[in-house]
Amino acid sequence: MTPKILMCLSRYAALLAIMAIVAGCASSGRQNASLQTTSASPGNEPVQGSVNVQGGTEEDFIVNVGRRTFFEEGSAVLDETAKVTLDKQAMWLNQYPQWKVKLQGFADDPGGAGEQKALSQKRAEAVKTYLASRGIAPDRMKAKGYGRDRLVGDCADIECQSQNRRVITNPQEGPD
Repeated sequence: MTPKILMCLSRYAALLAIMAIVAGCASSGRQNASLQTTSASPGNEPVQGSVNVQGGTEEDFIVNVGRRTFFEEGSAVLDETAKVTLDKQAMWLNQYPQWKVKLQGFADDPGGAGEQKALSQKRAEAVKTYLASRGIAPDRMKAKGYGRDRLVGDCADIECQSQNRRVITNPQEGPD
C-alpha cells in the first residue's frame, strides 16, 4: 500500500473510533463527567488516557468536549451525532461564558469553489444556529466558510473526504 492510502486508512480508523465513542455516549444517556465540574472546583481532574487538563481551558474543550462536527456529502443538515457533540459544546460554553467561538466551516463536496464556499458557510451557520438554540448568545459566535481550504486529506476515498466536511469550533477567550 502507498503511504497516501495508509494515511487515509488510519484517518478513517480514527474517525470510526471517534464516531463509536460519540455514539456510545449518546446511547448511554450519561453526560461526560468532566463537563459536570463546577466553577468551585475547576481543578485538574484526570481525563481518559491519563491526561490532566484544567477545566475551562481551550485544552479542556478540545480534549473533553470535542470541536469537530461532521456533515454528509452536499449537506448542511446536522445529524444526531453532530447534535450530541454540539450539546456538549453548548454545555461547556454555558459553563464558561468568558469564551467566544469561531465556527470554521469546510467542504470537500462536488461542485466548484464558489459552491463549496457557500456550503461550508451554511454548515458554519447551521452550527451557530444550533448553539444559539442551546443558549449561546449569537454575539459570542462568528461563523465563516472556507470551502476546500485547509483540507484534512486530499484524496478520492469517501472515508478520507468525509473528514473534510466539517465545522471546527475554536474557543477564543476575551474580546475579538
